[in-house]
Amino acid sequence: MTTTPMDIDPFSSLPKTKKSFPLTTLTLSKSQYSYAHLTLLTPSSSSQTELDNLQLKSYLTSALSQFLGQTGAAIPIDILYISDSSDDTQQQQQQQQQQHASTSFSAWVRLPRPDLAAFSAAVTAFPGISSSGKDNNKLVLRVEAAGDYLGALLGRGEEQNIWGAA
Repeated sequence: MTTTPMDIDPFSSLPKTKKSFPLTTLTLSKSQYSYAHLTLLTPSSSSQTELDNLQLKSYLTSALSQFLGQTGAAIPIDILYISDSSDDTQQQQQQQQQQHASTSFSAWVRLPRPDLAAFSAAVTAFPGISSSGKDNNKLVLRVEAAGDYLGALLGRGEEQNIWGAA
């Protein structure tokens, strides 16, 4: 019996490859810290308020002590970054004007992972601080995002800039 070219398997002469194997593996362990992105909201009629590390720490300590007492005041908070709203994109500024409030400052903080839920609840429930001046307006802190991995939070913010999602 003769073999024709149609009967020959073209792949039979190739060497057999071993099973596939992963090139790299990565296991993400639980992070020691959590991160939060905060904004300080002021009414659009009020004058620009400056925010520094000491003032933000005071606001956060007030919120935590009102919500959790001395236990809340004892939560260690690291302030990583504070920026002026002039650093924001034009699209974010238009969204803030539509909400009838102007964001004065944006801040990133780090705190122990087990305290993130209590921190978010305390900042959200905090009624605000009366600003000094003739307007007697309230300055309010808002939690924009919170999570265990800073890279994921930063990526989420950039995603909103790219896709225009609110």
